[in-house]
Amino acid sequence: MGKNIYFLSDAHLGSLAIEHGRTQERRLVRFLDSIKHKASAIYLLGDMFDFWNEYRYVVPKGYTRFLGKISEITDMGVEVHFFTGNHDIWTYGYLEEECGMIVHRAPITTEIYGKVFFLAHGDGLGDPDKKFKFLKWMFHNRTCQKLLNAVHPRWGMWLGLTWAKNSRLKHADGKEPDYMGENREHLVLFTKEYIKDHPNIDYFIYGHRHIELDLMLSRRTRMMIIGDWIRQFTYVVYDGEHIFLEEYVEGESKP
Repeated sequence: MGKNIYFLSDAHLGSLAIEHGRTQERRLVRFLDSIKHKASAIYLLGDMFDFWNEYRYVVPKGYTRFLGKISEITDMGVEVHFFTGNHDIWTYGYLEEECGMIVHRAPITTEIYGKVFFLAHGDGLGDPDKKFKFLKWMFHNRTCQKLLNAVHPRWGMWLGLTWAKNSRLKHADGKEPDYMGENREHLVLFTKEYIKDHPNIDYFIYGHRHIELDLMLSRRTRMMIIGDWIRQFTYVVYDGEHIFLEEYVEGESKP
């Protein structure tokens, strides 16, 4: 069997609501450095940045350690897949051209080592909230994106980061709600419905919810929500035979 496949999400780098942002980025970079020789592919499942918007000649300040490490890894021949989340939609070529990442703007179904994976950030899947659906439409709308890019980067970035901060601080202690059970979690409900017409999928892997969840939905189908890189520092690793949800501890990994 080949090298490992890694999945992680929700670092929200640059967040104004995270006091330990530089330490957090360094920890993420150390993790990436620790797996670069063991990985054949790394999937970043969305919201790696708290707000990312590329202007024609300007990209956001910061993230140099992270982007430099990603560039090093892709230069080694390791595939790095970047899924846009609901915080980092606004990418127009820089991450592909300068950092070598493969960008996905929608969920994908792909085969890895003979198993079928459904991979997505998870925002909006199964969620009936009309306000969220409208915001998602607006954020993806090309006209709205052009209007945002007409704003000077100083104010455009401030607007995006402030919006993201206020969104996070609406939750108690800046944390997402705890697991609400199979009958209330939108991603679980979506997945149960989806497998009725797609029973061939072995693994569903999501970010977005900032919780750790490993759930068998049938004899074949397993669903995982992979936590975050703000407090949990969790990721999924697949070696071609087994798949694990793990936590990164400095200098080691533990189940």
